[in-house]
Amino acid sequence: MSSFADAVSAVEGFVSTRILVYVLIGLGTLFTIVTRGVQFRHFPQAVRLMLHSRKGSGEALSSFQAFTVGLASRVGTGNIAGVALALIVGGPGAIFWMWVVAFVGMATSFMESLLAQMYKIPWGDRIYRGGPAYYIERGLGSRTWGVIFAALLVFSYGLIFPMVQSNTIALQFSSAMHLSPWATACILVLISIPIMLKGLRVVARVTELVVPFMAIVYLAIAGFVVVINITAVPQVCADIVRGAFGLDQALAGTAGGLFATLLNGAKRGLFSNEAGQGSMPNGAATAEVAHPVQQGLIQALGTFVDTVLVCSATAFMILLAGPEVFRPGREYTDSLLAQDALTYHLDGGTGWTVGFMTLVVFLFAYSSTLGYSVFAEVNIDYLGWGQRGVRALHILMIVAVGLGAVTELTLAWNLADLALALMTIVNMVAVALLMRQGVACLRDYDRQRAAGIAEPVFVAEDAGLPKQLPTQVWTREHAEVSRSLMTPTE
Repeated sequence: MSSFADAVSAVEGFVSTRILVYVLIGLGTLFTIVTRGVQFRHFPQAVRLMLHSRKGSGEALSSFQAFTVGLASRVGTGNIAGVALALIVGGPGAIFWMWVVAFVGMATSFMESLLAQMYKIPWGDRIYRGGPAYYIERGLGSRTWGVIFAALLVFSYGLIFPMVQSNTIALQFSSAMHLSPWATACILVLISIPIMLKGLRVVARVTELVVPFMAIVYLAIAGFVVVINITAVPQVCADIVRGAFGLDQALAGTAGGLFATLLNGAKRGLFSNEAGQGSMPNGAATAEVAHPVQQGLIQALGTFVDTVLVCSATAFMILLAGPEVFRPGREYTDSLLAQDALTYHLDGGTGWTVGFMTLVVFLFAYSSTLGYSVFAEVNIDYLGWGQRGVRALHILMIVAVGLGAVTELTLAWNLADLALALMTIVNMVAVALLMRQGVACLRDYDRQRAAGIAEPVFVAEDAGLPKQLPTQVWTREHAEVSRSLMTPTE
């Protein structure tokens, strides 16, 4: 088993490092070009839409609920331990490249979420279903590749990643509160039963409450750290830029060299915000909106929040602590580095920061599991396994959450990473092939805005798409109904 685990890890490392990073950055750059920098020119519009997107339509999920489901999955322990690892391995310059790929990833997230909305279908519970499996079949005519994608997603997000997140929670609880893994497992299972067994709608309601709270509190604490160390911020920013271009070898991480800095920053950014992996579109498709571009912009904003805000918050807390906590080139424990930095800045010997970071890790990790349950359920529905399949998924996820707290996960983690890498490649190829459809949809939105229509609506047959859209949603009748959504809720 050890040899098998090593082989899986080697294959996954090759695919992720030698193929996946370049595919994501290359296609993300292409999407930025063909959309004329949609993530920049429509950024204010994305913020406005997100702030006024809590209004739903009947029993459908609101745009804001779909946004928080996606953000729940994005904002996880990778925003803490992952950022620390990027700094350890790549030095401060890794943060610069993390920012670069975040802005590139915003275009990718926009495009895949836009396509998920375009090819979504109505479902019996009045919550839409959509995502890569759906646009692969309905847009490219391949049920086979849709099934392959759905199976990979259910395996990784439905079974393995929940185990990884609960394992992280158990380790944090054991370190901070000396709580046994079995006790943690029982707590997580008891919390999960009333949420997951209720399905997609209840999960969306929980994430709508939890995700904004946890993100705002964490950013507020990090913002306070920046304010009290404001005089050191210019030096930290200079270190990030100099380290990014190899201008100061003293800022190199443990791997050393400009390439290691770029690669580790890019990997952490890409894998933290999940742009291109094909997970976010499953949540994006569930929202009721008047135009697909609306949800594409909102989901792109999620990439910005995850990487540019939350990941940067962790990075600045660590770097502002200085050499007493972090010095490039030394070995550190990535899971504890952010906690040590926060303790240095704010603890004052009281120990409250350990409890705070324990809460943060719990909220970040568990909310990710809730996001995973939505993505997996959408793909179980695609596979046609019905309510029995959905119920079996929820039960297995609850079991996985419990097992993850008490077991070693090396092989499972490697297998899930490999499945994720393959899933990402399938999704990115599909998005690239359907890019002209997405660009035409964006042009329809831009035309309406240029004509003075503040809140555009989408009618497939009037949008000038290069290929007819097989849709049960984007009709004239739907456009009339959805106009009611376009009155912003103050």
